[in-house]
Amino acid sequence: MKLRGAISGFGEVAAKAHLAGWRTRETVDLGVIHDPIAERRHEAIRLIKNVRVYDDLELMLDGEAPDFVDIASPPALHGAAARTALNAGAHVLVEKPLSLSLAEFDEVAAVARAKQRVLMCVHNWKFAPAYSRARYLVDEGRIGSVRSVSLERLRIEPAGNGGPGATWRRSGASGGGILIDHGWHVFYLMQWLMGGASPRTIAATLFTNPEGVEESAEVHVTFGPGQSARANLSWRAGQRRTHATIVGTNGSLEIGSERLLLTEGQQPSEELLVRDIPDDSYHSAWFSGVAAEFERAISQGPNSSIARSNLVEARTALALIVAARVSAKNRGSQTDIAA
Repeated sequence: MKLRGAISGFGEVAAKAHLAGWRTRETVDLGVIHDPIAERRHEAIRLIKNVRVYDDLELMLDGEAPDFVDIASPPALHGAAARTALNAGAHVLVEKPLSLSLAEFDEVAAVARAKQRVLMCVHNWKFAPAYSRARYLVDEGRIGSVRSVSLERLRIEPAGNGGPGATWRRSGASGGGILIDHGWHVFYLMQWLMGGASPRTIAATLFTNPEGVEESAEVHVTFGPGQSARANLSWRAGQRRTHATIVGTNGSLEIGSERLLLTEGQQPSEELLVRDIPDDSYHSAWFSGVAAEFERAISQGPNSSIARSNLVEARTALALIVAARVSAKNRGSQTDIAA
């Protein structure tokens, strides 16, 4: 039987990425949408044949009893919505961030354990073809042991600027700021590209708007002995640029928007062709990989390695964000990552 799914929060990322990803899954029936905003419910009716829409999450859960809920509402709502869905007996997939505080994260994770339901966060950059290929090459030992990772996310403005998607990004009360919007991605990618290594400290410099919301960030993270990572994030850049460099003991990988450059030992650099969609803000093709992984986790259970490793990455990403803000308040001092 097909898994019966519902989306809670039918904003742009749900309509343009999540919906398209779920439609690639023949084992999923996604025909239920919850959103308190009438305009978004009307958009769901326009896009999904025979969809059933609700303006109240609890009424939707009670009336539909879905197997899983995909939560794509603004960040400040994620923790409460995930807890409500889990308590109703649904598996839960949450757009980043899974929650805004470590205390809330641990509360939601505890509910998932008690209910024996899968709880995962959308870590879609791991399914970008260039990053997926890079991790494969790292696992093959092509560049030796990874020693450093450098990631850039430069933008001229927040995603969705001028529309509803920019509202939460520019609002601290809604869970906005570049550390949540882009920092979450670079923090789980750091861990993943390091082979699951745990970060130890972070030093951060943050630049905020007049309302105190972060618009750019420079961070340096230490892992094990001789392992480090850095990230440069900005909504104030003069260009759009997405770039990464991974340096190992026997080579390096350079990831641009349209190429993957492998340098292995003393050999000449090799440019590898990687097919991908244009570098937009929604990455619908990548979400199909997230959806497939979430399905596997449901079939294998909440104690599967897929579910457990995703939650470790998610909690560590949040811990890095919390520690980065502490570091910035202390003039960029090196700050330990909370356990």
